[in-house]
Amino acid sequence: MKKKLMAMLLSMTLLGALGGCGVTTAPNTDSNSGTASSSSGGSADGKTIGILMPTKSSERWINDGNDMVSKLKELGYNTDLQYAEDVIETQVSQAENLITKGVDCLVIANIDGESLTDVCQKAKDSNIPVIAYDRLIKNTENVDYYISFDNTLVGVQIGEYIEKTLDLKNASGKSYNIELFAGSPDDNNAHMLYDGAMSVLQQYIDKGSLKVVSGQTDFDTVCTLRWDGALAQSRMENILTANYSNGEKVDAVFSSFDGLSRGIVEALRSVGYGSADLPWPVITGQDAETASVKSIIAGEQTQTIFKDTRELAAQAVKTVDAVLKGQEVEVNDTKTYNNGVKVVPSYLCTPISVDINNYKEVLVDSGYIKEQDLK
Repeated sequence: MKKKLMAMLLSMTLLGALGGCGVTTAPNTDSNSGTASSSSGGSADGKTIGILMPTKSSERWINDGNDMVSKLKELGYNTDLQYAEDVIETQVSQAENLITKGVDCLVIANIDGESLTDVCQKAKDSNIPVIAYDRLIKNTENVDYYISFDNTLVGVQIGEYIEKTLDLKNASGKSYNIELFAGSPDDNNAHMLYDGAMSVLQQYIDKGSLKVVSGQTDFDTVCTLRWDGALAQSRMENILTANYSNGEKVDAVFSSFDGLSRGIVEALRSVGYGSADLPWPVITGQDAETASVKSIIAGEQTQTIFKDTRELAAQAVKTVDAVLKGQEVEVNDTKTYNNGVKVVPSYLCTPISVDINNYKEVLVDSGYIKEQDLK
């Protein structure tokens, strides 16, 4: 089993690198910053890459930033890594300062996908390429590439996990209570993920096999600003008080991020879930954060989506390197990610669903999480 799973992981990586790939020509990046420009196939020449991450409150962004810094330095690049702690104005200011300093490329995981139009124009005016990292930058033609995971597939995998665990295909005459928690409304990924999940779950809601007791189903109602776990916990507490005080039980919670899931777990725990009378419902998640993997092991959270940020960071570094050397850039999606102004050439990595049955093989054996960190 272990050998088969590791082979599958390897094949997914290779497919991501080879299957359906295309190439695009890198934009002209001769910079006015005072750093030497490099010719096609040249070295890094001490160029500086500005990396803007949204927050340190989620461990995945810390890992993303550190991985990119390490890999870029191996290639001879200087780096300037900054976090904005989910404050839009801070990230905009950071980007503007990096442009003024004359960095040679910007890699941005945005806080608000619609807040960087002016920043991207300033980068363009300074001949600084912009690469959107995991979150699409919207409403500008001045974003060159997008590196992410297949976010629709993430949602589909979560939906299919609920479908399989509750055996919804064979649920004739049965009805399960579910509540829905989507991500941040200003993050394009949240919309795509929710649409992917609902492409699986909506049919069962329509049939009555799934019942959203709160009645809250539209994205604008179930979204969670900044993917904030405290907001998810508060909303779940309100849902439980208003809709589940009459003996109704929660059978499943669609949660689109581990941070939300942990808040949901705490809300459920506060009213007695996790006991013989009130067993834990199916609770999904995303990002395979260590705290949530421990929760899965403890039987609280049920599932998460593993997005190997090492692979994502490596692909971002490959893209930066190709752009700055004037080489062809590898992409595998040129149709999906329309930011409102252009379809951004993209490279999408493959997510993997993880639960109690495969967390060790997928996360520990691959070196993503150390076994001692799960104790």
